[in-house]
Amino acid sequence: MQFLYPGFLFALAALAIPIIIHLFYFRRFKKVYFTNVRFLKEVKDETSSRRKLRNLLVLLARCLAVAMLVFAFAQPFIPQDVEVKQGENAISIFVDNSFSMSALSEESPLVEKAKQRAKQIVAAYGVEDRFQILTNDFDGKHQRLVSKDEAIGLVEEIKVSPAVRSLSQVLTRQQQALGSTKNSNKVSYIISDFQANICDLENVKDTLTQVNLVPLQAVQERNVSIDSAWFEAPVQMLSQPNPLIVKVRNWSEETAENVRLTVKYDGESKPVGEMSIPGKSSILDTVIVTIQKPGWHEAELELTDYPVQFDDHYFFSYNVAEVINVLVINEQAPSSYLEAAFKGISYFNVKNQSASQITYSDFPKNQLIIVNGLTSISSGLSQELKQYVENGGNVLVFPASTANIATYNSFLAAIPANDLQGFEQTERTVADVNTEEFVFKDVFENKSSNLKLPITKGNYKLGTAASRGEEKLLSYRDGSTFLGKYKSGQGILYLCAAPLNTEQSNLANSGEIFIPMLYKMAISSARKRPIAYTIGKDETIESDNLVKGGESVYKMSGGAKNDGQVSEEFIPQQRIVASRVFIGLQNQIFEAGHYNLFLNADSTLAKFSFNYDRRESDLSYLAGTELEEKITIPNISILDNDAAADIGAVVSDRSKGVVLWKWCIIIALLALAVEVLLLRFWKV
Repeated sequence: MQFLYPGFLFALAALAIPIIIHLFYFRRFKKVYFTNVRFLKEVKDETSSRRKLRNLLVLLARCLAVAMLVFAFAQPFIPQDVEVKQGENAISIFVDNSFSMSALSEESPLVEKAKQRAKQIVAAYGVEDRFQILTNDFDGKHQRLVSKDEAIGLVEEIKVSPAVRSLSQVLTRQQQALGSTKNSNKVSYIISDFQANICDLENVKDTLTQVNLVPLQAVQERNVSIDSAWFEAPVQMLSQPNPLIVKVRNWSEETAENVRLTVKYDGESKPVGEMSIPGKSSILDTVIVTIQKPGWHEAELELTDYPVQFDDHYFFSYNVAEVINVLVINEQAPSSYLEAAFKGISYFNVKNQSASQITYSDFPKNQLIIVNGLTSISSGLSQELKQYVENGGNVLVFPASTANIATYNSFLAAIPANDLQGFEQTERTVADVNTEEFVFKDVFENKSSNLKLPITKGNYKLGTAASRGEEKLLSYRDGSTFLGKYKSGQGILYLCAAPLNTEQSNLANSGEIFIPMLYKMAISSARKRPIAYTIGKDETIESDNLVKGGESVYKMSGGAKNDGQVSEEFIPQQRIVASRVFIGLQNQIFEAGHYNLFLNADSTLAKFSFNYDRRESDLSYLAGTELEEKITIPNISILDNDAAADIGAVVSDRSKGVVLWKWCIIIALLALAVEVLLLRFWKV
C-alpha cells in the first residue's frame, strides 16, 4: 500500500488527543455517600473491571477514527501495473471519427460508443486536470488543453468525418499539445477500431507519454465498395459509346451476392445490372456512357450495400468538346489523304497551314498537330511544338524524303526522341502492330485475318537510344521502327520513319491502319485528366488557365451537404503557369460530390468531382494479440474493457491504483458510531 499524499501522515500525532482524554477524563472519581459500604464491597471489583473494558474500547474507537481520517487525507492506494504519479495531469484523448466508426457495435455505432468511452475517461480524473480532445480532423480548437467541462462539450460535438490519420500521426499531434503544458503527468488515450491500414505503431520509436489504446470492435466486417472508375479512352466522344471501367471491391471474406450497380448522368439513372463478387477480391465491369451534348457533365455511380455506405457512391465528371481540332502543317499543298481521312467523321475539324504562314497562337486550340512533309523545321517551330507537346498536345511527324536532317534532329533531341540517321531507298514491309498500346488497342477483332500492313519504298532509319523511351506502334520485319511514340511532359510525339506521300509509302492507302491510327491519335493524351479526385489525398488539381491578362481570382463551390443544399463558395490557393492553373485545396473540401471552378458565378469553367478516401473501406481490424505485436516500446499499453460497463473505473485504477480513501472514511464513521453506542448504552 502507498500514499498519494504521505505528508498528511504527520497528522497521526493527533492520536495523542484521545489518549490524553482517556487518561484525564476517565480516571476522575465521583464520590457517592452511603450509610454503609459493606454491602458494595462485593460488586466494587466487578464494576471497576467493566468500566475499564468500556473505556478501553472507546479509546480504541476514537484512535481508529482519528487514524482513518488521517489516512483518508493521505489517500492510500494499492498500485497496479503502471506507476501512479502525483500532481496535476495533462490528458490527451483521441476519438477516431473516421467512416469505419459508423459501423455498428452491439448497441450503437462505434463512434457513439467511442464518445461514451471518452466521457468516462474524462470523468475518471479530477477537476484540476487539463484535457485535449482530438479527432481525425485535426482542428485547431482541438490543439489546446481545456477544463473538464469543456472537454465533455468537445466530445459531444464529435461527428463522423472523411479524414483518416495513421496512429503515428495521431501520437505526434498529441505530443505536440501535451508538450505545451507544464503539467508533470502526461497521459494519452487512443479510442479506435484500430483498422489494420492505420496501425503503424512500429513507426513510433520513442515517447515519454504513457499511451493507452482503447480498442472497439464492430459486430460485422462486411463491406463492398466502388474502388475507382476510369474511361477507356482519354477523350470522350459525342454520340459515341464511351466505355467506362468500374472497379468494385469486396472487402469481406464471404462472397457478396446480388450487388446492384447504377450509373446516373444527364439527369437519368440507368441500372447496369447485378454482380457477384468473391470474398477479398475485386472485379471490373464496363459501363457504356453515351453522350448527346458537348460541355461539362456530372455523373455518379452507386451500388447497394449496408451498413457502411460512404463508399457506395462514386462521383466523376468529364468534358466533351464540340469538335476535335486538328492542325496540319504542310510544306506545299494540303494532303488529300489526310483531308479524306478526317472528312468522313464530322466530329473532326481539320485546318491546313503552310510552313511559311504558321499561326503559333492557334496551337493550344488543337488536339493534334500533323507535321506533313516539311523539308526543315525552323528553330521557332521547333520551340513551339516542344512547348505544345509538354503542355499536353499530340504531334504526328511525317518527314520529307529530302528533309534537312539536322533541323529535324535538333527538334527531336529537345523532345527527346530518336533521331533520323539517313534515308534508305529500300522496299520494306511492316510486320507487327502493337495492339497493346492505345492507338491500336481494340481496333482489330482478329489481328491475323488478312490484315493489310503498309509497305514503304523509302524510309529513314531511326536511332535506337534506350534513354529516349520509344514505344513501337508499327515495326518492320527486322524489328526496326516504322511508327514510334514518345511521351514528353504531358503530351505525345508520334514519329513515322517514312514520308506520307504515295511515292514512298502506301500507309495512306491502308485504310484499316491509317484511319483508326489518325482517329485514336487525335483523341489520345499523355495528360489523362482524372475524372475524380480523393478528398484529403489530392490537394492540388490542374486546369486550363482562361485568364488573359490582368489578375482574376478563381473560385470553387459545390458538394452536397446533408440538407441537400450546396456548400458555400471558397477561394482556393492558385498558381498560374503559362496555360495551366494549379489549384491548391488546402483541406477546404470535406463533402464528396461535384465542384465547379469559375471566375464569375454565372459561368462554369471546369468541374471537378471528389470522393472519400477508400482506405476506410477495408474493415480489417487488429485483435488484441495482433495489436500487441505492433507495440515496440514499453510505455504503450492496451486497455481491454470488454467486461467492464464503465471504463472510467479501469482508468481510475490505472491512474490512481486501487483507491482506499473512501474505505478509510467509512471505517472512521463506523468507529465513531461504535464510540457513541458504547457511551450511550453501556452503563456501568
